[in-house]
Amino acid sequence: MILAIDVGNTHTVLGLMDGVEVRHTFRISSISRSTDELGVLLMSLLTHRGIDVRDIEGAICSPVVPSLVYSVEKACRNYLDVDPLVVGRDKLRTGMQIRVDNPREVGADRIVNSVAAIHKWGGPVIVVDFGTATTLDCISKAGEYLGGVIAPGVKIAEEALFSKT
Repeated sequence: MILAIDVGNTHTVLGLMDGVEVRHTFRISSISRSTDELGVLLMSLLTHRGIDVRDIEGAICSPVVPSLVYSVEKACRNYLDVDPLVVGRDKLRTGMQIRVDNPREVGADRIVNSVAAIHKWGGPVIVVDFGTATTLDCISKAGEYLGGVIAPGVKIAEEALFSKT
């Protein structure tokens, strides 16, 4: 099985993948933790679900919070004995052309969402993600990332309206 790790601004979501099927999911806060704190938390979550960590063959991390990547990587190495790939840093071939002026400015979360949408629905498609930020990304019929927009998420917008009106 593969451990997929989505390090978001507010939450880190972990999915245990068996092929293309998601077997288990976990949601934890995206706060700064030491390698050992995160490792113990991972082991606890997996053990609670009856998952043998020896069944985890690899990991992939899609971070939008770069400061948390080090602990995630080290916890995977030290506690799961896997070396995770990191989207946006490691040379991963997604098959998607990024057709924007500066492809490095496109967040890992948006690339992963776009690749998943193409695999599930084909193109053209508009991908909407309602997270801490709301993002909309446009994918061509040929499966090319054409660009997108980012706006405050629902909770942030709600808090701003409440405090300013």
